[in-house]
Amino acid sequence: MVNPIAFHWAQTPRIVFGAGSIRTLGSSCTNFGDKVLVLTGSSSLVNSSHWEGITYQFRQEKCVMAHAIIAREPNPKMIDNIVSTYRSEKISCVVAIGGGSVLDAGKAVSAMLKHPEPVKRYLEGVGDKQPKGKKLPFIAVPTTAGTGSEGTKNAVLSEVGTDGFKKSLRHDAFVPNLALIDPELMLSCPPELTASSGMDAFTQLLEAYVSTKRSGMTDALAWEGLQYLAQGLEKAYHDGTDLQARSHMAYAALLSGIALANAGLGVVHGFASSIGGRIDIPHGTLCGTLMGIANRITLKKLLDQNPHSEVVKKYAAVGQLFSQEENRFGMYYANALIDLMEEYTYDFSLPRLSKFGLREGDISQIVSNTGQKNHPVELTTTEMELILRRRL
Repeated sequence: MVNPIAFHWAQTPRIVFGAGSIRTLGSSCTNFGDKVLVLTGSSSLVNSSHWEGITYQFRQEKCVMAHAIIAREPNPKMIDNIVSTYRSEKISCVVAIGGGSVLDAGKAVSAMLKHPEPVKRYLEGVGDKQPKGKKLPFIAVPTTAGTGSEGTKNAVLSEVGTDGFKKSLRHDAFVPNLALIDPELMLSCPPELTASSGMDAFTQLLEAYVSTKRSGMTDALAWEGLQYLAQGLEKAYHDGTDLQARSHMAYAALLSGIALANAGLGVVHGFASSIGGRIDIPHGTLCGTLMGIANRITLKKLLDQNPHSEVVKKYAAVGQLFSQEENRFGMYYANALIDLMEEYTYDFSLPRLSKFGLREGDISQIVSNTGQKNHPVELTTTEMELILRRRL
């Protein structure tokens, strides 16, 4: 059993959760001033009925709105360009409305509007400077249920290429001032994005639940999130208009972000960092396509070492939660969980890595650059290479 008193807890934002909560955005922004910079994706929100309602709120509140588009996963140049454009505009608040990439970009922009150097100089493992912890007020409004970025202090930025990277801009002060989570914004999310973002949340919850850095509090949040994800993921994928399923997934994703911020993550997110800097692949797709095989190999090694360990029991508990079967042995449930993850991989048509340009010749270098921090068992180079080859 984990020690219930030996842990540290990261700051969380003020959270407003519920269908229709987007209608409070305008008044929330005016708490900080009368000029807002709104970041969105390239088209889906702007072309929806929600956009008219959002812009109407700003007009009603006499709040001037500037608008910037995040068309893909953010890179340092993208952030620097937006900051350069708006640094002298006396922006009072930054709002990001979109998926994880948009939220990360908004988090970075809100911070860098208060920092003088290019953002790359402040990235962990890349830059030579520490962020000062200053930022403009920031409101995160997710439109997908995946990364949980609305609840965390880091913004992930990447440069893709042979010498690429995927690294975080991170500081306790960069947690959003407000996470405004309205499941109604997720009703139009297409099935493929619902699946990939949902598998990202699933990965985060499970990796936090079995992390070597876990605590009683992270276990409680991860388990709560897994319960709601088990009820919502398939339903949201097959019927995107199911508001209850969308609500369950939005809640699970939020909890996954808070859990990961405090328990850390495992080898799948280690791969997400090393692969995400080498090829242009959506983060949720990458996590989803690796989740099944990575956990199969992990569970096998755990069983070889100690089939009665606490982590094996945790796999079994999650397997029983998802299977909803009774009167089976623990190993049945643990294996059922792995089978379910691999079924999701195929049922959700999660693509293989080769579709995005990853090749056999890339595997060795990727593995050498992949961390296993907080993973419940140390995998060998051969085992990690096998994970990638099975999904190449």
